Amino acid sequence: MKYLFAIAGFFALSACSPQPQDIHYGEDMCSYCKMTIVDRQHAAEAVTNKGRVYKFDAIECLLNYVEDQGGEEQFAYLLVNNYQQPGELIPAQQSHYLISKAVPSPMGAYLSAFQGAAEAAQMKTDKGGQTYDWDALQQHALQSGLIAK
Repeated sequence: MKYLFAIAGFFALSACSPQPQDIHYGEDMCSYCKMTIVDRQHAAEAVTNKGRVYKFDAIECLLNYVEDQGGEEQFAYLLVNNYQQPGELIPAQQSHYLISKAVPSPMGAYLSAFQGAAEAAQMKTDKGGQTYDWDALQQHALQSGLIAK
């Protein structure tokens, strides 16, 4: 009986820990702009420290949502789709970004995420634009009006 309570306790605790969820493309709605999420190259997700999951159709919606919530401290996960591996969510803070008019995104910011700096730099060479890491992207978004205030 003691083992049964231990196992039940383990599952209860693990069920409460923050975890990302799959995005159901064509079904899930963006938590920021309320559009249906369909693009597997530009979607994003935020998971709060309490385990609440928010899904976004574009990285700029994630940026705006995080800013509206007072910053990223309350989030256990901030994830973005890897442009080169559609549907694969990668950590936003470790990703590299490209803003290029030659690579459209759902909300019109031309913002795409890449797992590594080399991938972002190669796409910049191929398509033009400007590359950023997470911190530089947030600064650019605030200064350029990409993040609404």
